[in-house]
Amino acid sequence: MKAGVQIATFLEAQSAELDAARNTQLAYARDLNDFAGWLDGAGLDFMAAQQSDIESYLISLDANGMSRATRARRLSAIKQFYRFAFEERWRTDNPAIRIKGPGREKRLPKTLSESEVDGLLTAARTMGREADRVRNTCLMELLYATGMRVTELVTLPVSAARGDPRMLLVRGKGGKERMVPLSSPARAALTEWLQLRDAAEDQARLENGAPVSKFLFPSRGKAGHLTRHRFYGLIKELAVAAGVSPAKVTPHTLRHAFATHLLARGADLRSIQTLLGHADVATTEIYTHVLDERLKDLVLNHHPLAKSAG
Repeated sequence: MKAGVQIATFLEAQSAELDAARNTQLAYARDLNDFAGWLDGAGLDFMAAQQSDIESYLISLDANGMSRATRARRLSAIKQFYRFAFEERWRTDNPAIRIKGPGREKRLPKTLSESEVDGLLTAARTMGREADRVRNTCLMELLYATGMRVTELVTLPVSAARGDPRMLLVRGKGGKERMVPLSSPARAALTEWLQLRDAAEDQARLENGAPVSKFLFPSRGKAGHLTRHRFYGLIKELAVAAGVSPAKVTPHTLRHAFATHLLARGADLRSIQTLLGHADVATTEIYTHVLDERLKDLVLNHHPLAKSAG
């Protein structure tokens, strides 16, 4: 078998056995194909690669300025592939089993202030045609009110939004479902968007027999819904209109803003973990930097000794 066939077989198994998400599959494919291409360029065989070959590849990534997180992800994909190859008896050993990764840098998540989020929401309500304004407001209100991942947002089924819901059922990573509450502004934006969306769907069906979309944010593109890429571009446009640096604004920074603003206002980590859909509270603990800042401010501004020192 050639590398492409072996990688495809591995990906199919991941999809069938682990219900790996589409984006995870694509990431595995990119990482493994890059490694296979590097081996081919060095005159080495993908299935005959040794531990030293994998280590040389990782060194080359570092030399080319690849981030620690990317190198760790690449190694994870390689490890999983060769473990699968060993279990399937494609080879008699696992060359990656003893390789330790570079680890991940513990960086604080980039986030936005409450005033910056308000600016983005204002831009969504005022920029573009009426249908765009209503849709964009709904997108931004839902994202900030729930902390959803962008994929969860753009693939929301319209059925989840019917009946003026107080809670949304969200399907997250690995097919895991969770309930997230909706704020009053988010519910109002959702109701207004549904009216416009349904009217546009009815008109399209009458004029050209277009099938009814199952998505809350339908699109005529191949995916059938607003894509991650388009929403990424949209949020940058809103940032420019709001006077916020586009470099700061991504769908994920809105997710971080949701978590940090909740924590700053007294929410507990376990609740935020549930709302974000984190499998492990350790993932959520990175947001405690907000709590640390609040406690520091409390001591500096309210402690009797701090006042007397001033």
